[in-house]
Amino acid sequence: MNSSISRRQFLGTTAAAVTVAAVSPTVLRGSTDTPALLGGTPVRRQPFPSWPKYSEREERALLDVLHSGKWFRGDGSKVDQFESAYAQLTGARYCIATANGTSALIASLAALEVGPGDEVILPPYTFVATLNVVFLQYAVPVFVDTDPETFQIDARKVEAAITARTKAILPVHIGGSAADLDTLVSVGKRHKLPVIEDACQAHLAEWRGRKVGTLGDTGCFSFQASKNLNSGEGGAILTHDEALADKCCAFHNHNRARSGAGRHGRLADPARTSNLRLTEFQAGLLLAQMTRLEVQSRTRDQNAQSLSGMLREIPGIVPARLHDGCTRCAWHLYMFRYQKEQFAGLDRAKFLRALHAEGVPASGGYGPMNKDAFITETFRSRAYQRLYPPAELAGWAERNQCPENDRLCQEAVWFTQPMLLGTRSDMDDIVAAIRKIQAHAGELARS
Repeated sequence: MNSSISRRQFLGTTAAAVTVAAVSPTVLRGSTDTPALLGGTPVRRQPFPSWPKYSEREERALLDVLHSGKWFRGDGSKVDQFESAYAQLTGARYCIATANGTSALIASLAALEVGPGDEVILPPYTFVATLNVVFLQYAVPVFVDTDPETFQIDARKVEAAITARTKAILPVHIGGSAADLDTLVSVGKRHKLPVIEDACQAHLAEWRGRKVGTLGDTGCFSFQASKNLNSGEGGAILTHDEALADKCCAFHNHNRARSGAGRHGRLADPARTSNLRLTEFQAGLLLAQMTRLEVQSRTRDQNAQSLSGMLREIPGIVPARLHDGCTRCAWHLYMFRYQKEQFAGLDRAKFLRALHAEGVPASGGYGPMNKDAFITETFRSRAYQRLYPPAELAGWAERNQCPENDRLCQEAVWFTQPMLLGTRSDMDDIVAAIRKIQAHAGELARS
């Protein structure tokens, strides 16, 4: 210790330390311990909450369908019940249950007659299904760059990407937060373009008090095993437009009518359709799982808000910002940016390994999908070579540069939604692990 330090300096330093500790109890916890990656004791050994959650309620739902002998939606009633319940929950006029979220997107694009020669605007920061459904229609994806602060499509850049061939706008509510629907819906109306909301990660999320998935022409949801509302596989389309609901239903059910003509009647106008139906078993599971959804959503929100408050105090950790219009986030993912400059240059890959070693699972999220090699391979396919001029396909990559998304993909870190079903102590452990890593970042970077 420096013997020349004055009493005033000593008291000032001590008071500052006490103040910081009083404001944030997790600031110093564990920060002096050796990181687990370097042989120290992990912050936690207990696993975070598992997923899915179920009880005898789900058991009864499955057995009811089993014993009924009516396992197909054409004979049973569970899918109809679920469609009615989900429409009521979200405030939509119509709900069409589908085999999965991808099926919901496919049926929406097909019902809106997206096809060869068309362009569809979408974000590069999303699950690959959002892109695959565009390719399934033999349309051309047009990527609009990401807003790194929110992780969402930068709605301010959408209008500049519209051409005479643009057929639809396909925003994604990544992580359960809402994209800027004020701007997106306004641009869609101004250019007479349908907006298809990919809300597959956004159950119960809201934009200005309305459930996402109900502001665009259609809203598409997923009930895949990782989702906040889960039946292993499953999906749904929401819409207020009766004619569009009829078209989506016909596409997902071999051109059979949604209502009026009976389950086995056909629509008058023949069309290219498919079988993308939900089963009675899945609908039974969803009805049971829906009874838990609101309470689980509130728990995630409380923990996420607490976590954000603590993480904002750590230099180099930047939680994703919610748009002002996002009045409720679903928190399917908890996302933040990791800035290695504040961690002695420790690269993100080693930061993630260090987190795992401390008992805190995390991932680096999506890569820059607009640069994925499979897009080039798709454009080399016989269908795309026959449909589009070579010069257009050759120039696609240059047109679809997304520099902000490139940067985000190097900084992003995710926690998954089951982690947010834990306790306040679990959130404290996450913060303590990050602070511990930051305190020893130089050692970790050199190891």
